[in-house]
Amino acid sequence: MKLERVILSGGGTGGHIFPAVAIADEIKRRNPDVKILFIGAKGKMEMEKVPQAGYEIVGLPIAGLKRKFTLSNFALPFKILKSMLKARRILKTFKPQVVIGVGGYASGPTLKAATMKGIPCVIQEQNSFPGKTNKLLANKVEKICVAYGGLEKFFPSEKIVLTGNPTRKDMVEIEGKKEEAIEHFNLNTSKKTILIIGGSLGARTLNNSIIEYLDKIPDNVQVIWQCGKLYYETIKNEIGTSIPESVKLMQFVQRMDLAYAAADIIISRAGAISVSELCIIGKPVILVPSPNVAEDHQTKNAMALVNKDAAILVRDEDASSDLMRTCFDLLNYQSMGDKLGANILKLAKPNATGEIVNVIESVVR
Repeated sequence: MKLERVILSGGGTGGHIFPAVAIADEIKRRNPDVKILFIGAKGKMEMEKVPQAGYEIVGLPIAGLKRKFTLSNFALPFKILKSMLKARRILKTFKPQVVIGVGGYASGPTLKAATMKGIPCVIQEQNSFPGKTNKLLANKVEKICVAYGGLEKFFPSEKIVLTGNPTRKDMVEIEGKKEEAIEHFNLNTSKKTILIIGGSLGARTLNNSIIEYLDKIPDNVQVIWQCGKLYYETIKNEIGTSIPESVKLMQFVQRMDLAYAAADIIISRAGAISVSELCIIGKPVILVPSPNVAEDHQTKNAMALVNKDAAILVRDEDASSDLMRTCFDLLNYQSMGDKLGANILKLAKPNATGEIVNVIESVVR
C-alpha cells in the first residue's frame, strides 16, 4: 500500500531528530506525493531543524519532568493534558495512516492519542537502554524498530524488529576518499591520524584530555580535533599559540566523511547515532560515554560494543589521565586496532533506514 499521510513525532536532541528526518526522507523517496507532518515540542530544537530539512512541524506545549524540585513540575500534568488534546485535534484533521515515534517529549502524547484512536503506530528506539516514553508506549504500538539486541526485557518480543539506526549516507561513504581527506585537512601522509569528536557542541572532558597531552603527542601522530562551538574561542584564546602544527583544531567538522576517511583511530562520545555511524566506518574506536544523559544510556550503548571486543571504553572520570595514553598505546598495537575495526564492522547496519520504512509499510498494509 502506498503511504499517503504520515506523522512523525519526537525530538529534543539531534539523536532523536536525525533518525526522524532520515525516515521521512526514505518515505518521500518511495512515495513522492506523500504528505508528512512532524509533531515536536515547542521551544525544542526540532522546531528549527525539521523545517530546515524541508518538512512541516507543529509544536505541543509538552515538557519533561525536572529532576530537581521546581515549580514548573506542578504545571506538567496540565501541559500533558493540553498536549494530548492538541495531538488529538491534529490527528483528526490530518488523518494519518500511521504515526511513527522516535522518542522525546512530544512522542508520548502523540502516540498515546494515536493508539486511542486506533491508528497504527511504530516506535524507533535508538539506544540500547530505552527511554521512559518508549517503554510506556510499547504495549500499544504495532512494531518497535531497535538498533541493539537484548531489548526483550523492555519491550514485547513479538513486536521487536532489529533494524539498526538510520545513518547519514553522506557521512559514512568513505571509500576512496583518503587522498581527498589528507588534502582537505592538510595532513602529513607519513603520520597516523587521530580523530576526536565530541558532538557539534563539544565535550569538555575530551577537550581537557587533549589539552593535558598537547606537549606529549608523538612525532608520528597528527590530530583532527573537533572541540565544539561552545569551547572553540576559549581554547583558541588560552592555548592558540602553543597548539602544535600537527593538531588541527576545529570548531565543527563539515566534511565528516573526509574526517572518517583520514582517521586511523576515532575517539568519540557514545550517542546512539554516532555509534551506528562508527560501526559502518569500521575503524578502531575509543568511546568516552557522556555522564550527563538520562539513564546513563551512553555507557550502555558503549558496552554493547565493548562486550563484543568492538571498541575500547574510557570512563569520563578517567579520561584526563587515561584517554590519550590509551589512544597512543592502541596506535602502537596494530593487531589490536585491526581486531577492533573488524569486530565493529560486523555490527554495522548500513540499510537500517530502508528496513525501518519496510516495517512501517507492513504495518499500514
